[in-house]
Amino acid sequence: MNPAPAERMGRIYCPDCGLAQTLPPLPAHSVAECGRCGAVLLRRIPGGAGAALALALAAALLLLPANLEPLMVVRFEGAERYNLTATGAWALWNDGYPGLGTLVGLFSVAAPILWLAALLPSLTLVLRGRRLSDGTRSWLGWLFRQSLRLRPWAMTEVYLLGSVVAYTRVRDVAQVEIGFGGWAFLAFALTVLAVDAVLDPRAVWRAIGPGSVAGSETGDVIDCHGCGLMAPLTVEGARCPRCGTALHWRRPDAFNRTAALTAAAFFLYILTNILPILSIVRFGRDEPSTIFAGVRELIQLGLWPLAAIVFVASIAVPLIKLSGLTWFLLAIRRGFTRQVMLRTRLYRFIEGIGRWSNIDVFMISILTALVQFGSLTRVEAKPGAVAFAAVVVLTMLASRSFDARLMWDVVEGSDE
Repeated sequence: MNPAPAERMGRIYCPDCGLAQTLPPLPAHSVAECGRCGAVLLRRIPGGAGAALALALAAALLLLPANLEPLMVVRFEGAERYNLTATGAWALWNDGYPGLGTLVGLFSVAAPILWLAALLPSLTLVLRGRRLSDGTRSWLGWLFRQSLRLRPWAMTEVYLLGSVVAYTRVRDVAQVEIGFGGWAFLAFALTVLAVDAVLDPRAVWRAIGPGSVAGSETGDVIDCHGCGLMAPLTVEGARCPRCGTALHWRRPDAFNRTAALTAAAFFLYILTNILPILSIVRFGRDEPSTIFAGVRELIQLGLWPLAAIVFVASIAVPLIKLSGLTWFLLAIRRGFTRQVMLRTRLYRFIEGIGRWSNIDVFMISILTALVQFGSLTRVEAKPGAVAFAAVVVLTMLASRSFDARLMWDVVEGSDE
């Protein structure tokens, strides 16, 4: 079989540093990186969209048993309880934390379903290979953009790790076994990760429509924040013809919005490390537990790797995110030009790792649903869990609001 020919990619815009550059012909199974900041601009994976569609269909089939069959079954003193994916959210509602329960339900159940509902028709239409009309292209672009926006909030793999932490803690007080739904959920989470591995959004966007509009071949350009389409600077404020997003040189109010969200998250992070996130009531005795106490308990059980994961995800990562965002904002305000590459790489790390901090929130929801055996033993959520969930959401919103190109604008301004 002859290798796939190289594909000419043309001019492309880096979403991290704002450099417009022309890519050479790109052979199959190759990756194009920005010549200035090293960001991945394009991955050419022949058949990637087809593989992603097949995996997404498999995930949709696994979704039913993963949500409708018991994940874990707990037995204690002759009593038995089991949990579904949604019962953690319902338990938090009944425990007096409706806001926290809503977030858990959105992240673990609703967002994965909506993500698949947007992704499947998008990939199906793209793979039909027919010429798309302008109306179809605009509708399809909007739908695919929604799938990309939903993906960070569809925390299937994070919920899986939270379930592992909950399993280890329940096993310490009761007999627990993994149900059929638990194995289905494991397969579902791994399939979702496989979709991420083979799907290149830029390649899908190029299949939906051209990567640029007339007039963007030379000179100053702007890119669409939704799909990366390149357009001349003169059309700022118009709607992207490919996905419908308003075209702007930089994200409007990116600096102020990021600063406000980061400040609020800093305040709540302090509360998170002071207030208990859950309590275990055993024979009438209340034993509140903070995040640090949970890590210490895992260490005492000899589960060092799991303790390290929880410490990094629940304590270190939020602090790194908050410190990093503060550094970015100060660098822009003060006009710092040094270490811009380091800041850009840290921004990519923050953007990719932020959702994993939700492990403890999911663990609390699972324990609250499973460990309810009256006066013998039960688990209750505490206000610290609400504060921690708010920190996760606020830091994710802050990193998504931030525009890394603002840091490079400072560098370019100093060179003029």
